[in-house]
Amino acid sequence: MHILDLNGAWHVHQANSEQVLPAQVPGTVHQDLLAAGLLEDMNWRDNESGQQWVAEKDWVYRRTFTVDAALLACDQVLLECQGLDTLATVRINGREVLAADNMFRTWQVDVKPALVAGENDISVYFHSTIPYIGERNAKFKLPCWNSYDPRFAGKSWIRKMPCSYGWDWGLMAATCGIWRDIRLVGVQQARWLDVNVRQEHVDGAVDLRVCGSIGRISAHGLRMRCRVHFEDGEVIANDVEFQGDYVEDVLRIDNPQLWWPNGLGEQHLYQITVELVNAQGKVLDRWQRDIGLRTLDLDRHKDEWGESFQFVVNGVPCFAKGANWVPADVLIPRLTRADYERLLGAAADANMNMIRAWGGGFYEQEDFFAVCDRRGLLVWQDFIFACSTYPAFDQEFLASVEAEARDNVRRLRHHPSLAFWCGNNELEQGLAGDQWTDRCMSWEDYKKLFEDLLPRVVGELDPDRPYWPGSPHTPHGDRRNFNDPTCGDAHCWDVWFGGKPFEYQRQWQHRFMSEFGFQSFPEPRTLTSFCAPGDLNLTSYIMDYHQRSDNGNRKIFAYLLDWFKMPHGLANTVWMTQVTQAECIRYACEHARRMQPRMMGVIYWQINDIWPAASWSSIDVFGRWKALQYFAKRFFSPLLVSVVEKPATQEMSVHVSNHLRQPANLSCEWRLTDLAGHELDAGMFPASIGGQSDSEVGVVDCAAAVAKRGQRDLIFWTRLFQGKELVSANYQTFARPKHLELRDPALTVEVTQTGENRFAATVTAAHPALYVRLELSEADAWFGDNFLALAGHESRTISIAPWQPLTLEQVRGQLRVSSLVDTYETF
Repeated sequence: MHILDLNGAWHVHQANSEQVLPAQVPGTVHQDLLAAGLLEDMNWRDNESGQQWVAEKDWVYRRTFTVDAALLACDQVLLECQGLDTLATVRINGREVLAADNMFRTWQVDVKPALVAGENDISVYFHSTIPYIGERNAKFKLPCWNSYDPRFAGKSWIRKMPCSYGWDWGLMAATCGIWRDIRLVGVQQARWLDVNVRQEHVDGAVDLRVCGSIGRISAHGLRMRCRVHFEDGEVIANDVEFQGDYVEDVLRIDNPQLWWPNGLGEQHLYQITVELVNAQGKVLDRWQRDIGLRTLDLDRHKDEWGESFQFVVNGVPCFAKGANWVPADVLIPRLTRADYERLLGAAADANMNMIRAWGGGFYEQEDFFAVCDRRGLLVWQDFIFACSTYPAFDQEFLASVEAEARDNVRRLRHHPSLAFWCGNNELEQGLAGDQWTDRCMSWEDYKKLFEDLLPRVVGELDPDRPYWPGSPHTPHGDRRNFNDPTCGDAHCWDVWFGGKPFEYQRQWQHRFMSEFGFQSFPEPRTLTSFCAPGDLNLTSYIMDYHQRSDNGNRKIFAYLLDWFKMPHGLANTVWMTQVTQAECIRYACEHARRMQPRMMGVIYWQINDIWPAASWSSIDVFGRWKALQYFAKRFFSPLLVSVVEKPATQEMSVHVSNHLRQPANLSCEWRLTDLAGHELDAGMFPASIGGQSDSEVGVVDCAAAVAKRGQRDLIFWTRLFQGKELVSANYQTFARPKHLELRDPALTVEVTQTGENRFAATVTAAHPALYVRLELSEADAWFGDNFLALAGHESRTISIAPWQPLTLEQVRGQLRVSSLVDTYETF
């Protein structure tokens, strides 16, 4: 093939304007306006409100390119646009060659007749989506949620990233541009139209069935050549001749090295190369991917609680633990491989094994899936439909969606991390009904899209991967009971939207929890990135402006004051909102693990942010870990000890959860102390726990101590050991933290250097210390643990990884260590 890359330097101008600006492709018009100084940072204060004019305008991208004789000698010259956002008319030398209307499609068209030898001109005219959606919505209104600007009403008429029009955690920036690669592809004789690799695991071997189909122009005697490599060595190779335009070959891999989710084994990857070769031995086209050898099933069998919902990988039922993912930038081309490695690496480091790619964003970049492949993160992939109704009665709309689905299923299906296709997010949660109304679409039209079209495409193109119509979804009985605890998956927002206490989450008996969450503020450094000094009050106009959830800040503070004393000062208040969030999610996730195997997955909302704001994220937009991310690393650890208090009897129930594949022989130590750290009682439970299971290992009666000392002066501590290694620690109080009679823990710290820009801090508490927080006063860093609890006379050594090079003296000078008692004042 002859490739002419059209990425790089372009120019852009507003339609009917003479002002021409430099542009970069892939990119967006917002990026180009920012680079030209015509837009200010949309994250700063309320700049976003004054930048919506960009979405109202038409924009034109243009460049020239040179075509040589070799390209013109090809049988076809395809213009391949891997992403046009969204309503685009493409012209070459003034001749219209393509009209695009779907952001998520890959567009290919033969443009050879439009080309000339030498210099050529290409332009891409992007039409504003506002007139398009407005005209259609005026004829037939599509009810939706998360609509923040009347100009964007009807956004679901167009196949564009929904959250670019705003969401309850993000900004509005309905941009346009050539957001993925664009190139010319010269085709001689034939090219691949489709290559698919299916697996059959039989008798300790794996058969790879390679299926290839071609677009033939003039060639005969074509062959498919397959080669498989593993760790720089060729495993198997074979050629097979085409008899028509389709061919299959089966390659057997003996002694396969399997791919496992994070925490269950290694992520072995094989490289497969599939070449299209002509009779003279010339390679006409090449398809190359990394694949993982594994089986994955969504197991739904009848059991004592109803019907299971569990992922089974390589024959092992796996408890899914992770978080929901939103686009990490509203301007997608700004995202780099390093961004994905940082965020997804943080998920894996926090012991997650699943990421839910939510349906209000976009079908993610190859870098996203490549990192998930390498870090063992299973991807629950929503098709891009969320929180809205859709015009499934419109045949042109359905045809566009089918082409989109085919493009993306083909693009992503080879990734071992891709676990699951899901039709939509939350349409069954009130947006579908018996007929169209001003609040919902009809079940008849819902089924056309999510129970006919999409499962048909998946069944044809990716038949070995499960499809699920929506999340949440109840597969039996009354589907309007969308959170049926006996089957399917659930979105339980009992706390945030329902006002229930954190403890209410311990009543959940659902089979799989795919959404729930609680908000917090990002840390003070992040607040200063969008706030002027006068804005640094948590009730200021700018703080409210960056809060997109109705009454969100009020909810944060209400729960904070339910649990903790009023913090002193901005910084302490911000940190305590994070602790409040973390405690909410901990209550739910530890409960979910105790419910195994009845509940086989818990995915909280959300891991990442799209802009700096109060939100449900556990990592802010700059990659700074909130308290929740550190908590998640603990409550998602492979081996976990957790405690459930029984207020009626003053007992403590101790559970041990094992998410390894193999059984674990453990010992669980427990201690009952007062708040000075004096031990009042202690013991040990042996714990032999099977793989992928939970067990109550003991119950401790604390009634006598409570009667004598009261609930406010006691803490119950647990530590879980595998041999001599401490693998999990936890605690439970008898009263909420705001009522505890905590003493100053007299924290001390010693810092040593352990490697290049790597340090360790040993923190010691003389008395019990809750939510012990480490930070560097002038630099960012990741800590091996944070917001932890220390019993009296206990030390813990914590690793420190600064983001920028620091000396040992600088770390010692900047390290600050505090605990709960430092967040409030007493008078």
